[in-house]
Amino acid sequence: MNIDNLTKEFIEKYFESKSGTAPYLWNKSNIFDPSKDSVYYSGPFWNSEEIESAIKCLVDGQWLSSGEKVNQFERKFSKIFNFNESLMVNSGSSANLIMVAALKKYFGWEDGDEIIVSVVGFPTTVSAIIQNNLVPKFVDINWNDLNWDVQQMRKQITNKTRAIFSSPVLGNPGNFDLVLNFSSDFNIPIISDNCDSLGSKWRDKYLTDYSLAASCSFYPAHHITTMEGGMVSSNNPEIIEVARSLAWWGRACYCVGRQNLLPYGTCKKRFSQWIEDCDDVVDHKYVFENIGYNLKPLDLQGAIGLIQLNKFAEIDRIRKMNKFRVDNIFESVQGIRLITEFKHASVSWFGAPLVCETSTLKRSLVAFLEKNRIQTRNYFAGNLLMQPGYKSLGDWREFPNATQVLGKVFFVGVSPTISEKMLDYVEYIVNNFNI
Repeated sequence: MNIDNLTKEFIEKYFESKSGTAPYLWNKSNIFDPSKDSVYYSGPFWNSEEIESAIKCLVDGQWLSSGEKVNQFERKFSKIFNFNESLMVNSGSSANLIMVAALKKYFGWEDGDEIIVSVVGFPTTVSAIIQNNLVPKFVDINWNDLNWDVQQMRKQITNKTRAIFSSPVLGNPGNFDLVLNFSSDFNIPIISDNCDSLGSKWRDKYLTDYSLAASCSFYPAHHITTMEGGMVSSNNPEIIEVARSLAWWGRACYCVGRQNLLPYGTCKKRFSQWIEDCDDVVDHKYVFENIGYNLKPLDLQGAIGLIQLNKFAEIDRIRKMNKFRVDNIFESVQGIRLITEFKHASVSWFGAPLVCETSTLKRSLVAFLEKNRIQTRNYFAGNLLMQPGYKSLGDWREFPNATQVLGKVFFVGVSPTISEKMLDYVEYIVNNFNI
């Protein structure tokens, strides 16, 4: 029995029998019924290829946990997005945690050293700093484009400043020249939370080309998805080597993929006297040089990722096209301000941010859209220092622009899972909105 043919036949028959019940599948998007279906802000841009690949890996592969498919995905991801090395982990949040931990160990940062970061964004950009016993130095946002106020960054520099943690708003870097100039003038490296920004460019280079290291997320709402998953990437292989150890229990062994099947490992001396205080021969796979975690992904997630990478160009194209259409729909709403990209940017949008003139407008518009089955999302946590778990990190009142975010800003989806028919429905609903 050929597993490839069996899997393909099963999946195709399944999707044929379920026609009309899986709106998250890109090739089912045109079956949208405006009288009852919802417009979800995002979702996996999948067809039967991802399912086939995952099942084949599960049934016919040599690994359940991270193995050859994950290693292939890491290498292909690195090649496409201009990195020397990448490490896949189980989530984008874990990617942030491991990236900061690896940088701290590699560069010898000390507890209490500081990282400059926006006070607005997703919590795990900041929590990775805290969890590594470092200190976030918060910067307010620029109200025009919702990115950070670079002039305020200067006030946060001390002799303990080690990095600038960039996390562009829904993929939009703002005027990134200001950040690059700041980084160069003060010799402070940029690290990137690229979870919402995969594919975004500045002056024809990926945003991450300017970074010491970068994280990425493969959560179902993001540009590509492996169900859950994340990536740490860098052009410095030693940083990724440290990150891999930390994500793999603190293990010293650096064999990946098929190298794990070699009897003597990549180093050719797997069974040796590795431990200084032990005279016995020890398997290198059981030598632990760091206090680590287990943040490994499943191998079938790597198999899905390989298929997703083949579709990235199409995903990027549709996200940009949908952002243009969404902006055209909402520009007619009185009191709404759109956020657009700068001249030198090419943004692979995660969502379309909408800035409302008043909180009353935001509440009314969001309620109207949700009532009509059009999903909306806050601009994440808003001013993070207003959130219960983060109040101890600073006084939210010191960041007046960020304080307005929860009351005035939201975003709607531009995912490739949103079809023209869905956008026609969104336009019809918005045109019938009255505050």
